[in-house]
Amino acid sequence: MPIIKFVNEKREIEVPEGANLRAEAVRAGINLNLGVNGYGSKLNKYVNCKGLGLCGTCRVLITKGMENTNPLTRREWVKFRVPMPEPVPCCLAYVGHEDEMRLACMTKVYGDIEVVSGPEINLFGENFFS
Repeated sequence: MPIIKFVNEKREIEVPEGANLRAEAVRAGINLNLGVNGYGSKLNKYVNCKGLGLCGTCRVLITKGMENTNPLTRREWVKFRVPMPEPVPCCLAYVGHEDEMRLACMTKVYGDIEVVSGPEINLFGENFFS
């Protein structure tokens, strides 16, 4: 059975193959809906899209084992790859680490992975306003 290692929480959990990353984290008592740079984490634990891939607050950085997950879904591709016009609040196309970042609610686990929950978004970096 695959093992998910949560780096920030210093925990490892064993999950069945093909399990949803967000669902297994919730089952283990790990909050992945951390908002933007930790702001709103307490509120986002309860006020989120409940795993539909709409809000983007459950984004995680997969540092090891990306090949042990499902391919990027259409919703993730739109969130991480497509630059959106200014009023759209959840465009993550310029935050950095787009190739390693995933939405936990859209990620299925097929092997061992290492996850960093709530990776920081550099809102003032050179990529964000390009």
